[in-house]
Amino acid sequence: MNARRGEWKIAAALFAASLFVIAAAPWIGIRLISPSEIFDWGGNSLDSAEVKIFWQLRVPRVVMAWCAGAAFGLCGMVFQALFRNPLAEPSLLGVSSGAAFGAAAAIRFGFGAGVLGSRGVSYLSGTIGLQRLFGEMAIPVSSFAGAILAIAIISLFSRLSRNASDASLLLAGVAVSSLFSSLIMVFQYTGGAVETYKLLSWTMGGISVTGALEGLRALPPLILAFALSLFFSTELDLITFGDEIAATRGVELEMTKRLLFAGMSLSVALVVANCGPIAFLGLIAPHMARRLVGPRHRSLAPCSAAIGGTALVLCDTAARTIWAPADIPVGIIICFLGAPFFLWLLFKPRER
Repeated sequence: MNARRGEWKIAAALFAASLFVIAAAPWIGIRLISPSEIFDWGGNSLDSAEVKIFWQLRVPRVVMAWCAGAAFGLCGMVFQALFRNPLAEPSLLGVSSGAAFGAAAAIRFGFGAGVLGSRGVSYLSGTIGLQRLFGEMAIPVSSFAGAILAIAIISLFSRLSRNASDASLLLAGVAVSSLFSSLIMVFQYTGGAVETYKLLSWTMGGISVTGALEGLRALPPLILAFALSLFFSTELDLITFGDEIAATRGVELEMTKRLLFAGMSLSVALVVANCGPIAFLGLIAPHMARRLVGPRHRSLAPCSAAIGGTALVLCDTAARTIWAPADIPVGIIICFLGAPFFLWLLFKPRER
């Protein structure tokens, strides 16, 4: 009981730190904004450029970064439990690459004008009604279709190789990820200059919003991932000990694994549709949380979400500040930090 209280105290401390980062990040940028400029202390205009930048750009961007990072952290935690492999992560399993391929296909063939418009590209003139709705839904739907295609390929491999281990399935995911990455490169190579630039900048992973409510687009996948993680927390605890033990404790393995895999893949697809593929975040967050609160998924889930969201907010703040006025894709910074972390995890057992 005392151990569980300690876990929840750590989780509460992580969320408190995460809230502090969320509250502080919007004030930081190419130019620091003071509270007096936002809350009309001293008679400043509420229609000033600083107010619009703060509420229309920075706050929604921080909200989206936190929700997306938290979702990636939760998905990585669930995939590591399902595969019983500490290296399992959405980008390594091919799910992120599949979702990125679907979204890239929508961008390449011009179906995603609405979503691209929300990321800084103007809407096509006269795009209203069903056309605008289709444009806004094209990238999320195509992204989910690509994620399902990646899952189908890995599932087909597991059925053809009935004796395949979890490590083999993980390697199959790496191969599928490479396949979709090469197809995205084909889109980049065969597209025009404008499409190639859009695809290149999008596939690096980045967060860009222009509207007070656009940051909430990453909230539904976070809610989905968090709900599944908490609802199946006991099953995830048992699955980590092995399928035999989980089955003897009454876990319906096939249904549970399929539901969790499909739900987390949908969450990844929706996040990728909004932010592009961001690698290694689903690998880093669960490992850091596991070191703090242990392996119980009921307390591990909120900690993974808090660490993933906080990490992406900090990296995105650095991405829009360090090289200002240039805004580099946040995926570059995440990969720069994640690659050494991956190597450390890979070689750590050998050192032991």
